[in-house]
Amino acid sequence: MAFPDDPSPSTSSSPSPRTSPRGFGFVSQPSRLSVSSSSSPSSPSGSALALSRFAPRLMQSQSQPAKRKKSSLLVAQRWRRKGFLIWTALLAFFFLMNWWMFSRLQDPTLHPSRTAFHFHFLRTTTTTITKHHLHNFTTRNTPHNVMLSRLRALAAHALAEAVRKPEPLDLWRETLEPATSWKPCAHHRSWEHIEGNNGYILVSANGGINQQRVAICNAVAIARLLNATLVIPKFLYNSVWKDVSQFSDIYQEEYFINYLKDDVRIVKELPVQLQSLDLEAIGSLVTDSEVMKEAKPSFYVKKILPILLKNGVVHFIGFGNRLSFDPVPFELQRLRCKCNFHALRFVEKIQEMGALLVKRMHGNRVNASLLERSLLGHFAEQPIKVKAKKNKPSKYLAVHLRFEMDMAAYSMCYFGGGKEEEEELEAYREVHFPALTHLRKTTKVPSAEFLRSEGQCPLTPEEAVLMLAALGFKRSTQVYIAGAKIYGGKSRMAAIKHLYPRIATKETLLSASEIEPFRNFSSQLAALDFIACVASDAFAMTDSGSQLSSLVQGYRMYYGEGNLPSIRPNKRRLASIFSRNATIEWKEFESRVRKLIRQTKQVNERPLARSVYRHPRCTECMCKIEKMTSR
Repeated sequence: MAFPDDPSPSTSSSPSPRTSPRGFGFVSQPSRLSVSSSSSPSSPSGSALALSRFAPRLMQSQSQPAKRKKSSLLVAQRWRRKGFLIWTALLAFFFLMNWWMFSRLQDPTLHPSRTAFHFHFLRTTTTTITKHHLHNFTTRNTPHNVMLSRLRALAAHALAEAVRKPEPLDLWRETLEPATSWKPCAHHRSWEHIEGNNGYILVSANGGINQQRVAICNAVAIARLLNATLVIPKFLYNSVWKDVSQFSDIYQEEYFINYLKDDVRIVKELPVQLQSLDLEAIGSLVTDSEVMKEAKPSFYVKKILPILLKNGVVHFIGFGNRLSFDPVPFELQRLRCKCNFHALRFVEKIQEMGALLVKRMHGNRVNASLLERSLLGHFAEQPIKVKAKKNKPSKYLAVHLRFEMDMAAYSMCYFGGGKEEEEELEAYREVHFPALTHLRKTTKVPSAEFLRSEGQCPLTPEEAVLMLAALGFKRSTQVYIAGAKIYGGKSRMAAIKHLYPRIATKETLLSASEIEPFRNFSSQLAALDFIACVASDAFAMTDSGSQLSSLVQGYRMYYGEGNLPSIRPNKRRLASIFSRNATIEWKEFESRVRKLIRQTKQVNERPLARSVYRHPRCTECMCKIEKMTSR
């Protein structure tokens, strides 16, 4: 094999020192003729002088041919060694690539047709499987790797063998520092009452019940910051949720006003003299585009307070996540926690149905916990009639399966449903997320496979149930599934029911007459899911970015006393594990999933800038108690 700097085969094997490249170890030597011509050799005296001057060099020059021969041999040996190493490296690389390609061809879930894929692969210049490549196969109604049929079979076998084995010790509890504990204390206050005489603040909150809850508590903090009076927030109608519910349909209005009366002045309506004002015309209408996300308190003091003092009223439209978490004064941070964990109580009809859900999952327990009393009010203490087998208290796992159609469409991911799925989700995006549709048409967006590898896709029901099986939840575990209508319907839920037959939802636990008053109100149905998830013995989320999952985790952390674990997977690392679904063995899969969840399950003090609604374990919201250690 000829290399770029190899000497030509037709030339001498000893390269000229004058032209040999320095990088290969050759050292240029001066020529015997490189002397000054100042002394003429025709002169006798000059010749004698030259002989006397150059005699030693002439003697050295006689030994140089032997040295050059030895140098040439060393150079040839070096080339042979380098050539051998390069050939070895190339062969190893080709063998590795060959093994990798064959291992992919042997994956029946990734490549449903070996012959078809092999032909396609040979004609493709890259081995990256993009959404376009997947489309070529899914139009033939063939399985896709997100269905994970092989791993599901391994999980079923593992669950059958685990019947007599004990569950992992940390399955039903948090991982805490043994030397510390945290107690709720956001209801304690040390600040003065304010009059709220700088004007009125109105908020029209967007999103679902969970986004609205965050907006309410942020509005309470802003009203205190600006010494303003808060008008009970309104909820905007959303084309996705299609719910006309307002504050008083979900939360106890009088309780909210009275609980916070020493912190913020709250009224139900604007004074009559302000109701006729054109707020947009006078500059008192403030939209989300005018307020940066997680704006600092100083923004409101500098930009919003002057408008409030001038016009007497400011109306925020949207108000989603428009107040930062750090730096925020201690009293404002505590007030947000007080609002979220104490002041917002569900109306009695939601509490009553929530109590039925919890008791039908748990059975009748002797004493209601602090968390249950906070969630359910006096319904927490009332026994209900349950089936005989439910008289004995039992544990249950709640899973927020965030896999509704809006989530699937918004993610721009692919879930194995072929051309029909792609067209259905694209049609949904055109109606509900037109900005995404425009982006897809005008910009090169990341492929579905790339999004999945980066952890940007929601976990499918198949992936969620495999995670639970790997963690060690037994087949007999009661599982409450929270969420709206699952995209894909019964076929998607089949995987969960096959591995965990004791599945329950609010629709199966409540009778038709019990659930009927909530049926057309998605926010109120979400409130029932919130209660069932918060009160569960263990809670697993499938999308850590979900507001409901975040608020459930925070509520459990605040009231749970370290006994209510929340399972929050790192989707990017989980996607890396699932990518090996065709070859990975169950023991390795189980080990890697448990290690991943153990790391995310570790609960420490709230990191800087993290949401107090999700992570209230901080001195602003809770009281840290150092335990005495025995010596």
